[in-house]
Formats: sequence, C-alpha cells, structure tokens
Amino acid sequence: MTIGAVTALTGKRPSSIRYYEQIGLLPPARRVSGRRVYGPDTVRALAVIETGQRAGLSLDEVRALLSASPGDRDAIERLRELAARKLPEITALIARTEVVRGWLESAARCECPSLDECPLFDDPDLPAMEG
Repeated sequence: MTIGAVTALTGKRPSSIRYYEQIGLLPPARRVSGRRVYGPDTVRALAVIETGQRAGLSLDEVRALLSASPGDRDAIERLRELAARKLPEITALIARTEVVRGWLESAARCECPSLDECPLFDDPDLPAMEG
C-alpha cells in the first residue's frame, strides 16, 4: 500500500506515519520506485498506536508493545503488566478530576458578591490539575 492508502484506511496523516517510522514505532517502509510501500501489518500497528495513546500510554510504552514478534505469547503478559501499572495513575486522576468537578459545579452556582468573599478560594485541598 502507498502512504495515501494507509492514510485513507487509518485516518492518520502522512506526517504522523513518517514520524512513527522515524522514531522506530513503525519499521521503515519498503521503497518501490522511490515511494514508500507499506504492508497490512502497518495498519494494525497504527491501530495499536492510536488505541494505546487514547488509553494514556506513552509512545515508549506503545513501542514496548509493538516490539513483540508475531505470535509472541509474552506480549499479552506485558500488556497486562502495563495496564496494572497504569491503573493506579488513572484512578488517582479520576479522583482528582471528581474533586475539581465538584469545585467547578459549586463555582457555577456561586452568588458571592466578590472573589474576596467567596469561600471557594479558601480550600487548600483542591488538587492542582496537570496538563
């Protein structure tokens, strides 16, 4: 497949595909008459990359998953270990987000005459949101 065909199938931009090649997430494409040619395994790798990123995995974590050889039964165990490591991070993020949501809901209903008189700014336990 050409890079255009891969982008049509996956919705990824050509620049993203070339970047993933450059950083080693995708193997270098074969060249035919100077044009990149990809196999069907590229489409699957791009699905793994996209899903991993949506799940909060770093590109290095995705790379570790993609480094498995075909039929590598240990790859699933690595996926389980990675998920088990990430779950506490996500659980903590959800807890922080719930606190912030509660604060924002209170702020949306606030009828204080000024910020100086608003008790919403007296809560030192409000967690900082990262990002």
